[in-house]
Formats: sequence, C-alpha cells, structure tokens
Amino acid sequence: MIIEYPQSLLKQAEDSLKGHHLTGFVAGQGPKHPKIMLIGEAPGREEAKTGVPFIGASGKELMKLIEEYLHMTREDVYITSVVRKRPYSIKRVKDKKTGEIIEKTPNRTPTKAEVYAYARLFDWELDQVRPKILMPLGNTSLQRLLGSNAKIGRLHGQFLHCPIQRAAGDQQGYVMSSQSYMVIPMYHPAAFLYARKLEPVVRHDWEKVAQKLNQLEIDKI
Repeated sequence: MIIEYPQSLLKQAEDSLKGHHLTGFVAGQGPKHPKIMLIGEAPGREEAKTGVPFIGASGKELMKLIEEYLHMTREDVYITSVVRKRPYSIKRVKDKKTGEIIEKTPNRTPTKAEVYAYARLFDWELDQVRPKILMPLGNTSLQRLLGSNAKIGRLHGQFLHCPIQRAAGDQQGYVMSSQSYMVIPMYHPAAFLYARKLEPVVRHDWEKVAQKLNQLEIDKI
C-alpha cells in the first residue's frame, strides 16, 4: 500500500517549506497495521527519483538486516520518514576535467523546521497505519518522536514504552501523546556504511531485538 495523504496536510507542509531546498516527494509504503514501522530521516537521491523509500545503498543494507535477523521482507514492514522530500544543499565546485564551475546538490540533514513542517502529516500517517512497534532509524527520527534530548548513541537497541511527540494542535511546537508506544531506536544503516567500526554494534542490536521480539511474541503485543 502506498498511503494517500489528505491534500490539506500536504498543502500545509508545502506552504511551510517555500524557499527550502527540498525535492522529490516520497510517500510512506507498506501494510496497514504492521508489526513494525521503520521511520527514516528523509528520502535520499535514489528515493526522490523513484518514489520508493529506502531503495538506495542504506535501504539495501536495512533490508538485509531485516531479512537476516527478523526474517521479514520489505512487504512485511511499513516504511516512512519524518521528512517527505529530499533535503539538499547547493555547492559550486570546479570540475577536475574541464575546470568549469559546476553545481552539485548533495543530501543534507533536514532542519528542525523541515521536520516540524511534516509533523501533522506524520501524526496522521501514524494514526492510519497503527503499527505495533515504532523503529526510528538515527537521531533525526528519534528526536522527532522523543525530543531533542534523546540520542541514538545512548538509546540504540533499547525497548522503550513511552509517549511520543505530536504536533500541538493549532499552536507551534509539540506535545506528548496521551498514548504510549513501543519504540525501538536503531542506528541508521548509513551509520555503518560510512563508519564500518559500528557494524558489530549494529548487528548486536539487531540480534538483541530479534531475541527480545521472539520472547515477547510480537503478534501478542
């Protein structure tokens, strides 16, 4: 299932983001009422081109981990992100072959304002999908859920049963939800693609999560 968002929420986000360097809208995809909702930061270049979440190098690593440790496939999980378009910066550099100045648009981390612009869209999506477990991947998505004091380096691989942040009605900012959720923060797969020393830590987390989910009997959560 590719989710269809209310036009009013899409317009609200677009109006908030005028002038921001963002491109290529990617909707959340996966089954309704899944066991796990994977929550990324924002689409990358490949995702923005194809409209498919986690399809690039990081996504391939993530799917390998899910298959190896949880015995699930892409079709079993719901995949989304806290920002729906690819954030990019503009850099002008000299082409080594021609000497000409060319423009490049590398990925960048989304700003807090960009995350907040999609906050109501994400809240609506969560209410529609109703996953059993929220799995934020990396600091950006973790802090969208639990606030700026939450750090992936401290919380990775832990099972948390807690409220999460939601957009605060008609006001700016967030409030904590009345409902508690099961949240399992995990390192973003890009973390060990670019820092291979993290791979043993990441694999240990996934192994620990798989064992704990088996003990909990995830279908009964």
